[in-house]
Amino acid sequence: MASSDAAGAARHGRAHLLLAYDFPPISGGIARMLGELARRYPAGQLVVSTGQVADSEEVDERLPNRVDRLPIPARRLRTLQGVLVWSRHCAVLARSTGAGFIWCGNLKPAAYPAKWTRERTGLPFGVLAYGGDFLTLRHQVQRSILKRKTARALLASASVFVAISDWTRQLVLGVLRDLGVETPEEDVVTVPLGTDPAFFRPGLDTAAVRARYDLGAGPLLLSVSRLVPHKGIDTVMQALAALGDEARDVRYAVVGRGEAEDYLRKLARQLGLADRVRFLTNVPDSDLPALYNAASAYVGVSRLAGVSVEGFGISLTEAMACGVPVIGGRSGGVPEVVTDGETGLLVDAEQPAAVAAALRTVLGDPALAARLGAAGRARVEAHFNWDRVAADLRTIGDRYASAAVAR
Repeated sequence: MASSDAAGAARHGRAHLLLAYDFPPISGGIARMLGELARRYPAGQLVVSTGQVADSEEVDERLPNRVDRLPIPARRLRTLQGVLVWSRHCAVLARSTGAGFIWCGNLKPAAYPAKWTRERTGLPFGVLAYGGDFLTLRHQVQRSILKRKTARALLASASVFVAISDWTRQLVLGVLRDLGVETPEEDVVTVPLGTDPAFFRPGLDTAAVRARYDLGAGPLLLSVSRLVPHKGIDTVMQALAALGDEARDVRYAVVGRGEAEDYLRKLARQLGLADRVRFLTNVPDSDLPALYNAASAYVGVSRLAGVSVEGFGISLTEAMACGVPVIGGRSGGVPEVVTDGETGLLVDAEQPAAVAAALRTVLGDPALAARLGAAGRARVEAHFNWDRVAADLRTIGDRYASAAVAR
C-alpha cells in the first residue's frame, strides 16, 4: 500500500481527503463507488477516512491510497459521539496530510466533519449527491425547523456538489433553492458513474454459476439490487407471469438482500413462479461477471417510491459492460444510463404490461439483443467507467482547492 508518494504529489498537487461512511468491505453501490475512487486516484493522492469494519485489512492493503480507519465501528459514525470523534480526527488528518480538498462520500454524516474542518482550516469540501439522499433531505426539512436550519448550514458550507445524474442535479438545485442557499448553478455539476470494463466483460464461461445457483440452461433474466420496493422486482415477476406459456422456459435470478425479501418470495409463489425465480442472497462479487454473462436480458425497472429512487444505476452499467441488453425503468437517472433503442429499452416501471412487452421484444429477437449489448459495452468503454469518474473528481477537487488558495 502506498500511503504517500512525494513525486506523485508534485505532479498532481495536494492530496484529497475522502470521508466515507460506506466503504468496502461494506457492500452497496456507494461503497463500491468510493472503493473504486480509492483504487483509481493517483497513488498517494487520496486519503480515505472511515470507520472500523470486520475483515477490512485485506481490502485496505490492496489499495494504492491510504485508508485511515477511526477507532470506532463504521455504523457508529452516524451517532452524535461518532460525528464528534470523526470531526476532531478529520481536522487533525487534514493538517497532517497537507490535504487540499475534502470529498464527502455522502451528505450525512460526512458533511459534519467536513464543515468542522473547513471552519478550522479553511479547507474546501464537496458533497457527492445520489438522489435518494436529497429526496430524504427535502422531506425532512419540510417537517422540521431544526433540520431545516441544520441542512442550510451544512449545504451553505460546501464549495461544490457533484450529482451522479442530471436528474439528481436538478433535485439538488431545487433543495438548495428551497433552503435559500445561494449556490451558483455552476457549483452543482454532474459526473455520471460507471463500472470496471476489465472486471465486467463479455465472453465468460457461465457453466459454473448456472450449476451453482440452479439456473438451468434456458433463457435467464437477471436483476442485481437490494430487495427494496423501489427496485421493481415485483413488477418484473408480474411481467414474467403475464407472458404465460411463451416464457415458460425463462428463469429469473435476483441477486441481493433486503427488507422486501419475504414479500417477494410470497409474491413469486402467488404468481406460480416459485420454481423459476431464484433469490440469490449470498453471491460473492467474483461470481457477478459470469452471472451477468449468463443473462439473456438484465432488468432494472426502478421507480420513484416515496424518498427512494435510482439516481443512476451502477448495475445497469455492469450488465452493459458484459454485453447484455438492459431493460430500464423510465424514472430517476436511469434514462441517462440507458439510451432507448440503442443500448437497451426503457419502459414505464409502474406497468407490468410494458415490462412484459420489452421482455418479449428482447427475448424474441436475438439480433436486436446482440446489437443492444454491443452498443452498451461500447458506451461503458467510452464513458461509463471508473477511470473517467476518478479523473473527473480529481479535476474538480483540484479546481476548488486552487480557488480556495487564490482567495
